[in-house]
Amino acid sequence: MNALARLGTGFVSAVVEAMEELRIHRGRVLLSLVGVAVAVCALATVVGAGAVAEQGVRESSERGGGRAATATFNVNAATPPDPVQVGTAWNEVLERYGVAYGTRLSYGEMLVQFTDGAVTVPVQAVDPAYGIIHRVRVSEGAWFDETDAERLAPAVVISEAFWDRLGRPPLATHPTVELLGEGGRTAVVVGVTPRNGEWDTEPSAFILADAYASLPVPGGTGSSMMGSLLPSFEAWIDQNQADPIIEAIRRDFAAALGDGVQVDGFRTDYAAFGEDPLLFVKLLVIGVAVIILLLGALGLVNIALVTVRTRIREIGIRRTFGATAGRVFFAVMMESVVGTFVAGVVGVGVAILIVRSPLMSMLLGGGELEDLPGFPIEAAVIGLGSAVLVGALAGLLPAFAAIRVRVIDAIRF
Repeated sequence: MNALARLGTGFVSAVVEAMEELRIHRGRVLLSLVGVAVAVCALATVVGAGAVAEQGVRESSERGGGRAATATFNVNAATPPDPVQVGTAWNEVLERYGVAYGTRLSYGEMLVQFTDGAVTVPVQAVDPAYGIIHRVRVSEGAWFDETDAERLAPAVVISEAFWDRLGRPPLATHPTVELLGEGGRTAVVVGVTPRNGEWDTEPSAFILADAYASLPVPGGTGSSMMGSLLPSFEAWIDQNQADPIIEAIRRDFAAALGDGVQVDGFRTDYAAFGEDPLLFVKLLVIGVAVIILLLGALGLVNIALVTVRTRIREIGIRRTFGATAGRVFFAVMMESVVGTFVAGVVGVGVAILIVRSPLMSMLLGGGELEDLPGFPIEAAVIGLGSAVLVGALAGLLPAFAAIRVRVIDAIRF
């Protein structure tokens, strides 16, 4: 216990002494630590920005293939089973395995009456969960919810190009569109999806699967969906148990549809591939961080060595009053460690402000991030840890130089 107490007392006294030396030489210390603070800030910013960039890549991938893990199921049969039976079987399987988000997905078209004429518009027929699985962004209005299925007039979420063709009416006024065909219908616009780029100039839309099934085809030949072709089915399942759940859903779904029906199931999300699609981003972040850390360490070592040479008289005097070589070594090194720790705190603080700024989200996430990640704890730990490590490494050479100072040389200096 006494040994531990002496060790703790020695450490605290060394820290206090180092802080006092930093206060006395604050002008020199400030100049020498500016580079360290900048290096730590850059390091923490790179790590934090890497997390933002990684989230941007992940969300972009999820808009196409779905969240991890999203599985797609296709029903194949010589004679397509009844769509109502298929829908009922799908819902039962989802409930059996506790899948909260599942959707039907079918591609088709609607004949829409615009002011400048009738236009055939491609449409995706989905369930409300599709928007969550694929992170569908809505710039105006809202995505489908369960109440939209109860509307007498089918609800549609249209693209911005579609909205432009309508004259961009306020969605608060519940604008409608006329769907042509035998016994045409009127649909209500509930949301608008933003453009995906300059090339996105043609109108398109989403509609609920059940509503689309009741629409006439543009040529007036009956139902536009679930006639001869069945939709595909998607489910967002637990990534840790993806394979067994996919197989169980596929097996039970096929069994519920009867003999002669085959169901295929496979993953479509980015995480289904063997290689990490974000590996390049992570390696790039690590490489830049290491370079920044090395540059900061080299700069601090040079400054620390020059500083020790200017303190030869001070070190010699301390040795004449009985300071041991170990005490001098530890004191000189702790000055560097304490100084770089303070610089690290400042650098990490500035990095947090930079990473959390809206500009960073716009640059790395295209302004489209739904779940902007907080400043990663690992970035702060790496920043402070690297600051302390750099301080310790940069203090070794000056500390060794300090203990080699002879009293007679100090007196002559």
